[in-house]
Amino acid sequence: MSLPWETLASVDTPDGKLDLRRRGQKDFLITIAGRVLMTSSAHRSEDALAKLACEGLRAKPNVRMLVSGLGMGYTLRAALDELAPDAHVLVAELNPAVIEWCKGPLASLTADAANDPRVTIHVVDVAKRIANVAKNPERARFDAIVLDMYEGPQTNIRPNNPLYGPAALVRTKRALAVGGIFATWCEGPSAGFERELRAAGFSFRIERAGHGARIHHVYIAHALPDPVAFAEEGTEGSRGRGARPARVAPAPARKAAAPRPFRRGQRPPKKR
Repeated sequence: MSLPWETLASVDTPDGKLDLRRRGQKDFLITIAGRVLMTSSAHRSEDALAKLACEGLRAKPNVRMLVSGLGMGYTLRAALDELAPDAHVLVAELNPAVIEWCKGPLASLTADAANDPRVTIHVVDVAKRIANVAKNPERARFDAIVLDMYEGPQTNIRPNNPLYGPAALVRTKRALAVGGIFATWCEGPSAGFERELRAAGFSFRIERAGHGARIHHVYIAHALPDPVAFAEEGTEGSRGRGARPARVAPAPARKAAAPRPFRRGQRPPKKR
């Protein structure tokens, strides 16, 4: 007979009671209102998300990465395994209890990833953190933003979605360095999300991860340079060698598109 589940900790949230449960010494569950959010026995999508996001960053010095949310710490652990010792990973997590669990009873699952010296964890809404960086030109940009939320982008993207909507994706691009990586998981391809990625100035690809009934998809998007053309100003004879290029504004569009409305909405419903 299988062992019963034991509730180790519980905390009230706006979505219901959040519980940490354990069976034996190695099996853990996090549930909300009795619904399973994540389990220690299935974390392929988390591992794949982090590894794919880090593909172009392994040899880059002083990488700055933003990860949200913390979950059981598997995404964070997989990212740390790929990044150099001088990397800095900022984790945005809304619930302080989840942070305590990852530093306490769940720490052995991830080799104590939450306490790694490269990691800083803040209790903050990741959408607000991205917005704060995007609007401040003095803030250092991220080399990667990795979203491992309870639910990824759906087929139809609402304009006011705080993470995947059109205005949100523009802010995400502004918070990234040129060529920076934006990675998120989803249950299946989303034509609406892909359309908004293109409009915000991203190139992207989608990868499948997992096996059997647990197949997920991972979007890996790259922030493209702003569309500014350059032309040589003068010649070697008149300006000298190495003359600085002059900016040439792109040709105006035939008709300016009306701005899409943006209103701060509710956080996405929980994954799994």
